[in-house]
Amino acid sequence: DCLGTPIVYSPVKADLTGNIKKIRAVYDSNPAKFRTLQNILEVEKEMHGSAWPKTGATLALMWLKRGLKFMLVLLQSISDGERDEEHPNLIRVNAMKAYEIALKKYHGWVLQKLFTGSVYALPYKSDLLKALEKGKEVKEEESIEKIHQFLSRVTPILDAIYEMYTKMNAELSYKA
Repeated sequence: DCLGTPIVYSPVKADLTGNIKKIRAVYDSNPAKFRTLQNILEVEKEMHGSAWPKTGATLALMWLKRGLKFMLVLLQSISDGERDEEHPNLIRVNAMKAYEIALKKYHGWVLQKLFTGSVYALPYKSDLLKALEKGKEVKEEESIEKIHQFLSRVTPILDAIYEMYTKMNAELSYKA
């Protein structure tokens, strides 16, 4: 909801939400068996055989972690003060950096072009920060400090998920 024009970013939100629902459904089917994300991947690897990791919660988590990486790189770039000097309130530079790092290599030509065009519908940095503060008026420095705190807690978790995928040889490189 923080990324502006709903029609442009609603497919992204729907994708993230759909992936979370798929992972949650597997967990809810047997919470004792699927206590952790690693448990889910291990059980699915055994269950799906040669179709794994191209199926189930394993695939959903793969795309979810990529989307989360995009968001974390975007927020890190903003909090690091990276910006377009001519238009410092735009976040296109930050979004393009995040896209290059987190998603571009997994997208085909059409999705790459759609993303490049969609950055023009992104909100102003000030509007994004206000949305992250749930509409409260807060100084930019305070919002940036909260982003730093959030990143310091969430980044190690996401890094652990990436490491798990590497160790389990679960990462796929096909293009969507």
